[in-house]
Amino acid sequence: MINDPILAVAIRAAQRAGSVIVDAARDLKRLPAHARGQRDFATATNIEARSAIVATINAAFPGHAILGDESAEAPGGRPAPGANPYQWIIDPIDGTMNFAHGYPYYAVSIALAHGTEITHAAVLDPTHDELFLAMKGKGAQLNGAPISVSACTGLQHALIGTVFPARSSPKLDGYLPVFNAMIGRCAGLRRAGACALDLAQLAAGRLDGFWVTTLKPWDVAAGVLLVREAGGRVGDFAGGNDFLRTNEVIAATPGIFNALREALTTGVNA
Repeated sequence: MINDPILAVAIRAAQRAGSVIVDAARDLKRLPAHARGQRDFATATNIEARSAIVATINAAFPGHAILGDESAEAPGGRPAPGANPYQWIIDPIDGTMNFAHGYPYYAVSIALAHGTEITHAAVLDPTHDELFLAMKGKGAQLNGAPISVSACTGLQHALIGTVFPARSSPKLDGYLPVFNAMIGRCAGLRRAGACALDLAQLAAGRLDGFWVTTLKPWDVAAGVLLVREAGGRVGDFAGGNDFLRTNEVIAATPGIFNALREALTTGVNA
């Protein structure tokens, strides 16, 4: 496993949040199957998991800023902007809807940025006890073993992940023609519902490509570093790296990145 004191804090924070989530998942099974109760329980779990992450980070690095989903507010999570060039970007439960329904595909996502550069990443899948780690310039690992993206070189053979925009999103109408166009261009499409975990699966060679058109920094920060350190490519639809501004990400193994971007932009302009 990568030996680094900052990454050790990220691991500890992810594992503490993961313990909260695993315990809550057991309790969730005993709840009546009513959507409102499940959503409220998931929100409470998200807040508790975020508090565990924030407490762990603040204990080690009290001056660091923490950015995350504001619907999961926690005390001490937002130091004064500009006080420190280091910012943690966290998502306590990536795939909250999955968690609320007992669908076992969700993760804890934690990344550290120094300025605009992501330097450390941890994505924990607590259901399957898989911990994905990356550190800039040091590669990516799964449970301590090195990982790399797949060797796929043909889009027609590729398994591609994606994230649907929310049904209320103005981007949904534009997304659907792209999705329809992609169905005939690749071997298969998967929409599992957890962006950071999808990117981790790509880094591990389980997916060959991925795209999303609606995102927040905490959706992709850790996953982007995992993919890059595993040898993959990441960009936006225009081929640049300004995906946090455009809210678009394309990630893939190098052998299909250009073909995937071309197919997606062709679908957009169709």
